[in-house]
Amino acid sequence: MSPGTPAPQDATPQDADATRTVRAGLPDPVAYEPSLPGPVFAAHYHLPGEVADVPYGYGRDANPTWTRLESALAELESPDEPAEAVVFASGMAAISAVLFSQLRSGDAVVIPADGYNLVGSGARERLEAYGIEVRAAGTAGDAQGELLDGAELLWLETPSNPGLDVCDIRRLAAAAHAAGALVAVDNTLATPLGQRPLDLGADFSVASGTKGLTGHGDVLLGYAVTRDPELAAALRAWRKVVGAIPGPMEAWLAHRSLATLALRSARQAANALAVAEFLRTRPEVTDVRHPGLPGDPAHELAARQMLGGRYGCVVAFTLPDRAHAERFLEAARLVDEATSFGSVRTSAERRGRWGGDAVPEGFIRFSAGIEESADLVADLHKALNAASS
Repeated sequence: MSPGTPAPQDATPQDADATRTVRAGLPDPVAYEPSLPGPVFAAHYHLPGEVADVPYGYGRDANPTWTRLESALAELESPDEPAEAVVFASGMAAISAVLFSQLRSGDAVVIPADGYNLVGSGARERLEAYGIEVRAAGTAGDAQGELLDGAELLWLETPSNPGLDVCDIRRLAAAAHAAGALVAVDNTLATPLGQRPLDLGADFSVASGTKGLTGHGDVLLGYAVTRDPELAAALRAWRKVVGAIPGPMEAWLAHRSLATLALRSARQAANALAVAEFLRTRPEVTDVRHPGLPGDPAHELAARQMLGGRYGCVVAFTLPDRAHAERFLEAARLVDEATSFGSVRTSAERRGRWGGDAVPEGFIRFSAGIEESADLVADLHKALNAASS
């Protein structure tokens, strides 16, 4: 077909992100029924005859509301190739399912030393108790690639939480596969509109749907997506045995929230960049990090690997000390002091209050919401002035 020739009428173009998020996972229209049917609350279903290959029999095994959400997530994480998603009660449940469905006593796993601290501390303690060797290295510079010899699983988190370093998924996935290891990527911060790990060679894309995916701070949910049916079956078997299932209402709320993901993530990324640029002008603020910020150590790689200018809603920066950080948070009118990130309402916290992260006492993890950028910057300006006076 020559350049400029119209596509044949029977060709199906690739829908844009905003179109896919609005329609992902919806069933075929049924007269007088809602476009997204309400949650199905059932502990058991009518089950006549033989039980082989029944779609729904018992509530811990499957649920129609989960199925629709899983279809949507698979479409968003892997729009060009078939994939299977499995939803869980929380992001940590999804992480645990990948780790413990794949690793056995005597195996080795490589994890980020600077990622989500429950992987670094809580899960590590459990893994080592089961005789699994845990190797850890920082995200920047693809340091985890040096620890792959004899490992069964490489766990990546990019951008990392809370430091916002980025690693090269494609390069590390190729190295891991050459060494015989599977690759899982925590895609929580980027969301499937900002990064598609499966397209970059990962075997699993894993995320906490509690954060930017659902975006309203009112749902606990997690998921894992893979293109390998056997790996998907292992995840479902783990979910069934452990019982880490999402509630039907949570699954329905998550699916409903997907419709605005493209709008929310674009606005949040723009706000985060505006905030990061402003923070760089303040003399008391140091170590401002955001992957979309020109000059950030992660920017060049993030620009190649992440999608559509969506570098995430999180900005990291450091104030002189703990007291200074606490004064700033108290003075900020448009910033909720809260843990987690990704909500439509801007939030922030002094991350060191939890322990576990190797950050200074004045380190702030800031999550941009969808407020007007100028209002956020003005509020931060006043709060920083108040904290410094």
